[in-house]
Amino acid sequence: MEPLDNDTINEPSRKRLRTSHACDTCRARKIRCNGNTPCASCSASHQECTYGSEANSRGKSDLILEGVLRVEKFLHEMKATIGTAPYADHRPSVVSPALRSASRGSFSGSPLNEIHHPQRTPISEPQYQNNFENAVLDSMHTSTTESVLQWPHFDAFPNMRDGYVPIFHLEQSRPAVKTRATPVHPYVTAEDIDEIIESFEHTINFWYPTMSRGQLEQVRNLISDGIPEGDSILVCLALLTMALGCVGLVTTGLASMSPLSEEDRKRRASKRAMGDMYFDSVLKKLHVVHTNVGSTATHCLFFTAMYFAFLRRPLQAWEYINAASAKCLLLLSYPPESESAEDQERIRRIFWSCYILESDYMAELSGLPQSGVARIESTTPLPGEYSTHKDSQVEEQSSLYFLACISMRRLLNRVHQLLYARGTGAALDHARFPYVVAELYHQLDDWREVLPPAFAFGVGFNEVGNSQSTATEHGGFLRQRYLTCRSVIYRPYLVWMLSGMAGGNGSSSELLVSQDALKNCKACLDACLLHILNLRGFGQTVMVDTWICSLSMAGAMLVLLAACRIPALKDMIGPEVLGAGDHLKQLLQGWQSTMGEPTSPSVNQAIRIISDVDRFIQEVYRAGESYSMRRHP
Repeated sequence: MEPLDNDTINEPSRKRLRTSHACDTCRARKIRCNGNTPCASCSASHQECTYGSEANSRGKSDLILEGVLRVEKFLHEMKATIGTAPYADHRPSVVSPALRSASRGSFSGSPLNEIHHPQRTPISEPQYQNNFENAVLDSMHTSTTESVLQWPHFDAFPNMRDGYVPIFHLEQSRPAVKTRATPVHPYVTAEDIDEIIESFEHTINFWYPTMSRGQLEQVRNLISDGIPEGDSILVCLALLTMALGCVGLVTTGLASMSPLSEEDRKRRASKRAMGDMYFDSVLKKLHVVHTNVGSTATHCLFFTAMYFAFLRRPLQAWEYINAASAKCLLLLSYPPESESAEDQERIRRIFWSCYILESDYMAELSGLPQSGVARIESTTPLPGEYSTHKDSQVEEQSSLYFLACISMRRLLNRVHQLLYARGTGAALDHARFPYVVAELYHQLDDWREVLPPAFAFGVGFNEVGNSQSTATEHGGFLRQRYLTCRSVIYRPYLVWMLSGMAGGNGSSSELLVSQDALKNCKACLDACLLHILNLRGFGQTVMVDTWICSLSMAGAMLVLLAACRIPALKDMIGPEVLGAGDHLKQLLQGWQSTMGEPTSPSVNQAIRIISDVDRFIQEVYRAGESYSMRRHP
């Protein structure tokens, strides 16, 4: 691929040094600074705005915040260049010089442009579009697994679409959650309470650190003293904490992939039953939560969404994420006079948690109405000081992990927006997407570069199955996010190859494709395969993301199947692809079994698609007389 000529395209110069991007006042208050002199925050508050008096010693949170701000800066630079037509000739090209005088290529007439999508909702119309500053996932974007399944390359496998039911219809037709006529609270000892609350601290409150130590102590005391009969918001919060702590014990310790003993299965089933009992009591008290406006009520709505996520009920989880988001927006707009600094920080943390989860669901159900949190994310302060854990080191790790997840979700949203937004995405325009892809991958690399050692990870086929490739399970989860983002960033190259080659143009056309374009196709395919092979039973994946993960993995398998049908692409895929399907089926079926009935029809359908795709991939390889697997460093 040709080098990018920065002078020619007049791209704003940027410093690679890790310099301060926030003024002293914003840095001290730990809020976003736009870098102007004076900055917007200081202008609004009539404070002196100075730069350069930053302390010599910076903590890890300062470094990751600085990395996030640097990524933000580079993304803003793209705004000035991404859609400017005169610069197109200077961007990297996906074709060799021999083809550059041709028309815009096979995209303009490609069947990929004719994929059927659900009817647009009012919120997806142009008048509701967002400015670039907010990392909003576009409604009706074209990167969902259901969109991939409609690619014309799968017309050769009609059986794969037979019996397929749209995800929304599957979920909408599910029976309601069963509730007991009379609420029953499990009998728990002091040791049980300690175990359940500790589980909550190291699962939900590590991944989404929204609950303070003071709140946890309140919960402990309330449960220990006996749950009051009346309906109150604090009782709801305590019951939800216990419910989530119980199911945290159900989903922990699955990353090793070791078979579970019968005794372990019974223990997990018992904890699941306890969690359901607590949650059943919550469902009968939620009216007090809906009618209150405050941080504790917002907390209850968010935790209700989390339990529905564990139950693999995406529509109900989305509904409560939406409700929690609405209260967040209200409380951020009108902070109550009686609100403490801790309440304000709690609302901000719930806001960011809702932002992550809503975006995750919209990545696969793109027609979901948006709550509005994404529209103000650029002006909402990132998480600040908040006491969540007894161990200060665990608290710091949790805060850093939360920041890493927020910044990755923002980057993923921008990837979807810039490449796959309906009508404006660059993915189908080969004159635009190479530059966009190169810049987005640069941001992804920057994100990985600033991760602290506890979350660092290796990437490569030699790292698969290597327990030393990540220092913690959380690093393994972040690697999955990284690989997802990488595969989606490079997918336009693969789609371009599939669109141009699938019509049988022959080897002469293949020879004209630039080596850089082929290398980037391989980057997409490697990321898809590594995403599959590195999947493990990470606690966060199983407890919160099983539904999302199953669809994402089905999409990755579909991409690999489409590539297997093109000789030039098939040779890029490693032999590990022949074991990918069995690996996924073993994991997903195991998680469904461990989490208990009722299983998710969406997950079951995703497993069926994975099985079908795996069978077709095996047939493609068996049909060939021979194949060679090439892997370039």
